[in-house]
Amino acid sequence: MQSSTVFLIEFGCLILGLGLLGRFAGRFRFSPIPLYLLAGLAFGKGGLLPLGASEDFVAVGAEIGVILLLLMLGLEYTATDLVSHLRTHYPAGLLDAVLNALPGAVLALLLGWGPVAAVVLAGVTWVSSSGVIAKVLGDLGRLGNRETPAILSILVLEDLSMAVYLPIVTALLAGVGLVAGGVTLAIAVGVLALVLVLAVRFGRLVSRFVSSDDPEKLLLVVLGVTLVVAGVAQQLQVSAAVGAFLVGIALSGEVAEGATSLLAPLRDLFAAVFFVFFGLHTDPASIPPVLLPALALAAVTTATKIATGYWAARRAGIGSRGRWRAGGTLVARGEFSIVIAGLAVTSGIEPSLGPLATAYVLILVLLGPLTARWTEPLATRLTGRSRRRGAPVPPGAHEALGDQDTVGRT
Repeated sequence: MQSSTVFLIEFGCLILGLGLLGRFAGRFRFSPIPLYLLAGLAFGKGGLLPLGASEDFVAVGAEIGVILLLLMLGLEYTATDLVSHLRTHYPAGLLDAVLNALPGAVLALLLGWGPVAAVVLAGVTWVSSSGVIAKVLGDLGRLGNRETPAILSILVLEDLSMAVYLPIVTALLAGVGLVAGGVTLAIAVGVLALVLVLAVRFGRLVSRFVSSDDPEKLLLVVLGVTLVVAGVAQQLQVSAAVGAFLVGIALSGEVAEGATSLLAPLRDLFAAVFFVFFGLHTDPASIPPVLLPALALAAVTTATKIATGYWAARRAGIGSRGRWRAGGTLVARGEFSIVIAGLAVTSGIEPSLGPLATAYVLILVLLGPLTARWTEPLATRLTGRSRRRGAPVPPGAHEALGDQDTVGRT
C-alpha cells in the first residue's frame, strides 16, 4: 500500500511538472523536447531527485510513447503520397542521407566506438525532427510557401527510410549474425512493400474494418491493433516503432482523421514520458566530457542540413531566398534521434553515446527554430555584400528573384 501511494505521488508530480514545462515552452513558442530531456536528467541517476517507485512504469510509458509517435506519423501520410514522394524526390533523399549520416558515422569511428555505434550515430545525425519543423513552419506562417513542399518531401523520405533503417539497427544491437540480419532486413522491406501495396489497393477496406462512429470504440480498436502489430514486429526483430508506423500508413480517410484527433493527447503524454525516460538513463555528469564533440557535430550537421534543403529547393525550381529558408528549416533534430539513441542506450553498446546524443539534440532542437528564422536574412545580406564587391547585377535580377521566392507565400 505504501509503495503504491509513493508511486501515485511521484508519478503525479512528474506529469504535473511536464505539463508546466510544456506550458512554459508554449508561451515562448519553442519545442518542449529540451525541457523534457532536462527533466529526465534531473530525475535520473546522478540527478537532483532520482525516481524510485515509478521508474518501471515510466519505462513502459516510454515504450508506448515511441509506438504512438510512429503511429501518428504514419497517419499523416497515405501510401499513395509515400510512393509519389519516393519516385519524385529520391535524389534529394539520397543526398540527405549521405551528407547528414556520414558526419555521425565518422565521429563515432574517430572516437573508437566501433561500426555498430557508427551506424547508430549516423541515424541520430541524419533525421530531422518532423514535429519541431511542423511547429516552426506554422509559427512563421510558411505552410503556404513554395519551398515548403521540398521541405516536406525530405521529411517524408526520412520517415520512410526509418522503416528500413530501424530493423537494421535493431538487428545490429541484438548482435545477430550476417544471415540473421539479412533475414531481418528482408522481412522489414517485404512487410513495408506489402503494406504499401495493400494500403494503395485495399486501404478503404482496412479503414472500413477499423472504422466506428463511436469515438471510444475507434480509439480502442486502433490502439489495440497498433500495440499487437508493434509487439509482433518486435518479436520478429523488425522494431515495434516500424510496426506502428505501418499501421498508420494502412489507415486513411476519415478513420485516420478521427484516430489522429483521439490519439493526439495520448501521444503528447507518452511522448513526454519517453523523453524523460531517455534523460533518466543519462548521467548529467557524463555530458560535459562529450560536449565539445556534440558542438562540433552540431556545427557540421547544421551546415549539411542547410546544404540539403538548399539543393532540394533548387531542384524544385525555388528561388534563392526560398532555398535558404528550406535549408535553415531542416536543421532541428528531435524525436527520431532520441528513439535511435534510446535503442543504443538500452543495449549498452557505448556508454558515451547516450550523453552525446542528448547534448546534440538539446543543441539542435534549440538552434533549429533560430536557423529557420535567420538563415535566409543572413545569407541574403552576405550574398548582397559579395555582389556589391563583385560584378554588377544585371538590371531586373533582384525583381525576378523576389517574384520567384514570394509566389504562393502566406
